[in-house]
Amino acid sequence: QVQLVESGGGLVQAGGSLRLSCAASGRTFSSYVMGWFRQTPGKEREFVAGLSQSGSTTRYTDYVAGRFSISRDNAKNTVYLQMNSLKPEDTALYYCAARQGYGVTTSGTLYNYWGQGTQVTVSS
Repeated sequence: QVQLVESGGGLVQAGGSLRLSCAASGRTFSSYVMGWFRQTPGKEREFVAGLSQSGSTTRYTDYVAGRFSISRDNAKNTVYLQMNSLKPEDTALYYCAARQGYGVTTSGTLYNYWGQGTQVTVSS
């Protein structure tokens, strides 16, 4: 069992930056693929970025590639999402997720544990 707690969301102007953090409980954090997803009202949850257990493999949705960066610190049981050049369209509730197994997948159904989310609002 893994519990995930996101933080770092907030209100930022377009063009600004935020860094989201996701702290995980348990001693097996390094065995999970980690991902970030986001959701806006009336829309389906969408994949944003993912990271392998070692951090050597990353994956991004095209819309954030080059602007967002995912990383992890296994010693601190934490995964991060650095978001730069934010746009109003990035406004969403951002979720952290953990996946048992291998492969940085974009499908949310393949992730086993989810946090409660942190709100990111980008003003124009």
